[in-house]
Amino acid sequence: MKVLITGGAGFIGSNLVAHITNLDEGHEVVVLDDFSTGRESNLDGLPVELIVGSVADEQVVRQAVQGVDAIVHLGALGSVPRSVKDPVASHVANLNGTLNILEAAREVAAYVVFASSSSVYGANTKLPKSEFDWTRPMSPYAVTKLGAEAYVLAYQYAYGLATLAFRFFNVYGPKQPADHDYAAVIPRFLSGALHDQPLTVHGDGQQSRDFTYVETVCSTLFAAIQRRVVSTDPVNLAFGTSTRLVDLVALIEEKLGHSVTRDHVEPRVGDVRASQSDGVRIRQLFPEVEPVALQDGLTATIAWFQGLEKVGRQR
Repeated sequence: MKVLITGGAGFIGSNLVAHITNLDEGHEVVVLDDFSTGRESNLDGLPVELIVGSVADEQVVRQAVQGVDAIVHLGALGSVPRSVKDPVASHVANLNGTLNILEAAREVAAYVVFASSSSVYGANTKLPKSEFDWTRPMSPYAVTKLGAEAYVLAYQYAYGLATLAFRFFNVYGPKQPADHDYAAVIPRFLSGALHDQPLTVHGDGQQSRDFTYVETVCSTLFAAIQRRVVSTDPVNLAFGTSTRLVDLVALIEEKLGHSVTRDHVEPRVGDVRASQSDGVRIRQLFPEVEPVALQDGLTATIAWFQGLEKVGRQR
């Protein structure tokens, strides 16, 4: 099987490349990435065909899909704050890019898995969330993800294309960068704690998230492309956990064996207060996937960050 992973040099994408190629079952992997958020070093030592380009470039996308059986479309401009700052860039990458992928996939009859986001629920405060609950995006990023997943599902009805739209919930793990303005909360907190810096907490820290370890995500994505799982509705890729940020900080302190300082600042525009999936449909569709517990996933992520620190000290 030949698989195209857009955004394959990014955090989730490069972990998925490693997951697939480490299985050594004759899978070919093509990566399409423009390195706007991904890093070529994430692919070091991995046997992939790399195409440098953007999903917003129609010709590059058509080149990338030639001969592929499945596409995992992870390429996007992530981050709510980034989209608030530059909504047009998010629209071009996330909506136009997804449409390019779908059109190219239609030409070669490739199966498409798309990474949407729990941010589409936005102002809906119901917990836990089912895929059948109403959506109300609170940021341009969330709008692009909702629009793109609608395209992904519409291509099933209009063209018979085999597709699956996952809504990711706060994925974390090794290779997730902490060194940029739009870093996710777990790498930001871990980097700060390891450098004895105050942890910036937006708001009171009572906001909660359904954290999903990246290896759990990769196992689910690989199972999807192996079985060509199709759903006419989106699927939450999270398993029903709920962790408050204050409890996350306490867990980090426990793992590291020392206390950290919290610096509470104003909440960010577009951030949701609480996010949690009910975990029902993901377990129905992927009963073989056993999610990694936050305790275990955080231990592995800390070990990866400490490894980076060790390499940095040796240079």
